[in-house]
Amino acid sequence: MANLAIIGASYLQLPLIEKAKEMGYTTHVFAWAANDVGEQAADYFYPISIVEKDTILEKCKEIGICGICSIASDLAAITVNYVANALGLPGNSMECTYKSTNKHLMRLAFEQNGDPSPKSIMVDENTDLSSLKLTYPVIVKPTDRSGSRGIYKLDTDEDLQNAVKSAMSEGFDKKALIEEFAEGQEYSVEGISYHGQHHILAMTLKYTTGAPHFIETGHLQPAPVDSDTYEKVKKVVVHALDSLGITDSASHSEIKIDENGNIKIIEIGGRMGGDCIGSDLVKYSTGIDFVRATIQVACGISPDLSVVSAPMPVKVRFLFTQEDIDEMEKIKKTDAFLKLVSYFPNNIGTTTDSSNRAGCYIVRA
Repeated sequence: MANLAIIGASYLQLPLIEKAKEMGYTTHVFAWAANDVGEQAADYFYPISIVEKDTILEKCKEIGICGICSIASDLAAITVNYVANALGLPGNSMECTYKSTNKHLMRLAFEQNGDPSPKSIMVDENTDLSSLKLTYPVIVKPTDRSGSRGIYKLDTDEDLQNAVKSAMSEGFDKKALIEEFAEGQEYSVEGISYHGQHHILAMTLKYTTGAPHFIETGHLQPAPVDSDTYEKVKKVVVHALDSLGITDSASHSEIKIDENGNIKIIEIGGRMGGDCIGSDLVKYSTGIDFVRATIQVACGISPDLSVVSAPMPVKVRFLFTQEDIDEMEKIKKTDAFLKLVSYFPNNIGTTTDSSNRAGCYIVRA
C-alpha cells in the first residue's frame, strides 16, 4: 500500500487518518506525543513535533511517501509544503506558504493585487505606538496564529499597548498587526485547488462570541445567501487564491460582507478549515467528500468532486457552559443530532480561544 504522511494527531486530524486508511493508504502520523486520538488511529506514529520540518523530511524520505497533508493548522501547513517541495510532491510553493500563514505578507499580497482587504500596520516591540495614526475601532492580532488566539477589538487607544503585547506573545515571530475593523457578517468559503484550478465547494455562516476575542461558537452550512452574492463571493475568493499562489491544496477563506454587500477578505489559509467545517460540514451540506479530495490532491490525483451522499443543511455547535452541555443532551434524544465530535468538560468556564473550548457536536440545521 502507498504511504501517506499526516502532520498532527489531534481529533481534528482523525477524519483525515480514517479516510486515508479507508482509501487504502498506510498512514504515517507525526506529532508531539500527547496521547491524542491520532496516535492510536495511525498505522505508524512518530513522536516528532510538527515544527521539526527537517526531521520529518528525513523520516519521509526513509518511508517513501506518495503525499503529505494535514487539516486545519497553519503551522502544520508549513511543514506539509516544506516536505512536499523537498520531495517533489504536490503542494503549494514555499512563497505561497509564507504568504498564507503570515498575515502581514498576506495583506501585502492582497494590496498589491487589488483584493479587498482591511488596511493594516505591522508592529513589534520597537514600535512607538503613540506615533501611530489610527482610526478606531481596530483589530489587534498576531501575524502568524490561527484559532482566534491573541485577537482583540479596541474602540479606543486605552488598551492598545496591552493588546499588542499580548498578541505578540501569542505569535511565533513576536509581531502583531493593527488593522481596521471590517464591519459585517462573517463567513468562510471552503475550496480545493488542483494544479491552479480552484473549486469553491461551500460557504459557511460563522457565529462568534463577538468582541473582544471573536471565538467561534458555531457554524452553519450552507450559508443563507442569495445566488448573486454567492457568485460574487466566489469570484473575489478565486482572485485572492491566485494572489497568494495557492495551487494544490484545500483552502479556507474568511470574509465579511457588510449591509451594502461589500466584501472584505479577513484571511485565507492554504489548508482545510478547522472546527469541523472541512472535515464534516462540507460533506453533509454538499454531499462532496472534501477529505477524500484533499488526500487525492496531496497524492497528485485530480480530486473527485462527485456527490456521494444526499446534501442537508447542518450546523456545528461548540460547548462553553454547563447550559450548552444540557442543551446538547436534550438534542441527542432527537433525530436532529448527527455526531459528537469532541468533549472536554474540564474546559467549562475556562475557554480563552478556539483551542480550549469544551467540545462540539453536529446537528441538522
